[in-house]
Amino acid sequence: MVGGGRMGAGIAHALLLAGSAVTLVERDAPAAAGARDRVTRAVAGSVERGLVADADAVLTRLTTATDPAELRAAGLVIEAVPEDVDLKLVTLRAIEDAVAPGAVVASNTSSISLDTLAEALARPERFLGLHFFNPVPASRLVEVVIATATAPHLREQAVAWVEALGKTAVVVRNAPGFASSRLGVALGLEAIRMVEAGVASAADIDAAMTLGYGHPTGPLRLTDLVGLDVRLGIARYLERELGPRFSPPDLLVRLVEQGRLGRKTGRGFYDWSE
Repeated sequence: MVGGGRMGAGIAHALLLAGSAVTLVERDAPAAAGARDRVTRAVAGSVERGLVADADAVLTRLTTATDPAELRAAGLVIEAVPEDVDLKLVTLRAIEDAVAPGAVVASNTSSISLDTLAEALARPERFLGLHFFNPVPASRLVEVVIATATAPHLREQAVAWVEALGKTAVVVRNAPGFASSRLGVALGLEAIRMVEAGVASAADIDAAMTLGYGHPTGPLRLTDLVGLDVRLGIARYLERELGPRFSPPDLLVRLVEQGRLGRKTGRGFYDWSE
């Protein structure tokens, strides 16, 4: 794993529970310590839920590092840095310079074109997308994204990896927003426009979707969990790629400017301070 934030730590946790040895690389020692702490807390939660018996036994398979050279022995490296094209390109170049010739390189991007990211690589045929969902332990879905240059055999290999984690793979062709982000963001943006127009409260809009349509989480609560800043960044990217139907509502822009980013800051469309 490269990137040990919320998503990277969640993916590392899922891999550890499946029996893998995981090396998690971060930019510096404090970030690596923070990533280890996130994974440690997640594993402790798994012990409390009875999913594993011994946290120490699981954590012995976790190594944290700051040097990409530590990835040399990895068969699969997943990039999970923030949704910034330039940052991902730099990160993917560093990964390719470090890994063995037979290693597979994957990105957890939720919306950025895999073909754009593949431009960073000398061997794009071993590159694909593995888009995990937040929160990783609870989500049953992983989107396998096939780029133009991805070797055909990686499709089946990636699906097998996802199934080994106890999750379900959906395979999509590379396109802006893929399948899940494109549909999910469209729903979330329309829900924000409804709040902005005073159609209903955030709680009532979410209840309409959870009770009326069986969604496990309403689009506004989900926006708080994902992060309003993350949603805004994806919306702006999709607007550039697909047109004005993905133009972010003024309300979303204002809330991000005010620092109301959702659960991670204590307030978004909901109050998370408790």
